Amino acid sequence: MGTPALDTLDLGDPNTFADHDLDAFWRTLRDDAPVYWNPPADGRRGFWVLSRYADIMATYRDDVNFTSERGNVLVTLLEGGDAGAGRMLAVTDGRRHHELRKILQRVLSPRVLDEVARTVRANTRQWIREAVESGGCEFAEEIAGRIPMTTISSLLGVPEQDRDFLLSLTKSALSTDAEGVDEVDSEMARNEILMYFMDIVEERREAPGDDVISMLIASSIDGVPLSDEDIVLNCYSLIIGGDETSRLTMIDCVHTLAGHPEQWRRLKHGEVAIDTAVDEVLRWASPTMHFGRSAVRETELHGVRLRPGDIVTLWHASGNRDERVFDRPGEFDLGRAPNKHLAFGYGPHFCIGSYLAKVEISELLLALRDFTDGFELTGEPQRIRSNFLTGFSTMPVRFRPDHSGLKDAGR
Repeated sequence: MGTPALDTLDLGDPNTFADHDLDAFWRTLRDDAPVYWNPPADGRRGFWVLSRYADIMATYRDDVNFTSERGNVLVTLLEGGDAGAGRMLAVTDGRRHHELRKILQRVLSPRVLDEVARTVRANTRQWIREAVESGGCEFAEEIAGRIPMTTISSLLGVPEQDRDFLLSLTKSALSTDAEGVDEVDSEMARNEILMYFMDIVEERREAPGDDVISMLIASSIDGVPLSDEDIVLNCYSLIIGGDETSRLTMIDCVHTLAGHPEQWRRLKHGEVAIDTAVDEVLRWASPTMHFGRSAVRETELHGVRLRPGDIVTLWHASGNRDERVFDRPGEFDLGRAPNKHLAFGYGPHFCIGSYLAKVEISELLLALRDFTDGFELTGEPQRIRSNFLTGFSTMPVRFRPDHSGLKDAGR
């Protein structure tokens, strides 16, 4: 991976992230061009790029000058808008966002998710133990692909036999494993997810259960029940958000620990708190590379004038490595504290599933610590291609078993 020149790089092109190491690029932007213009290319609009942590935080807080309702990722911002605007939590602002968030927080709060967390723990420990006992596995598919999708599907009441199908769709909706897959394929995947949940909503209206979809059907804002479209759009958001971030972080975690034996030793010997380790794993992976906003009125940042309608992208991939905030940001340090990373965003749109994602990652770390003495990659992992998400789609791993840990688990 080479480092491209500033004027040859297009952050709208998914291949940019698969083909280049951008660390030096981001450092140059943070130092010399904190408000950078990514020019139009290949028929795509140009957009502003914010790379400093402080600017990203300030923009997340600013719902006067910026809006989410014209899209919050490049794929929709560059198309001119998001069909879910004003109905899907992630692309809704103001009072309706506040009320919709309250509804979803009722089922995604730590108190409500206690039972879910116990299931995550049991599943994770079983699957890791089986993989260790068999010597290894295709980690991305057999473990990281199962934990988040099983969890969010259970919450939504998705039947077990449909989960692999949904996982294949979420993998295509905002990223791809192959160069031959284009935006049309991704859009078809997004539409299939919506149609799938439309059928589930119809079923739940006939026969409600104790799942999130049934709860949404029974909910209203200002006395008006949520429409089928409202519910479907938020199911889409939950399944994408609930799967992608955790899955890609878990894969990156194993990849990174395999290459940092000293950090693995610290984890294995209990020298770092699990919660602290989870935050560093999230900062390091930064699976969601950016979120976006649109300027709604003229404003200025670092002497650069932003005009109404301008697209402004906020790059976690850079902010989580900002030397102004993080000491030695290029080092993976499981004991890093404080660690106010941006992996879940910030402000009114802070990720509603953050607690659940942290539970999943912490249980993975605990299971690896308890059942293995270490692990190594047995093949070259394949990178996904996306201008929104980053990570790997494959990760073949060989485990060295911790026989005493496995023996204790079998009792």
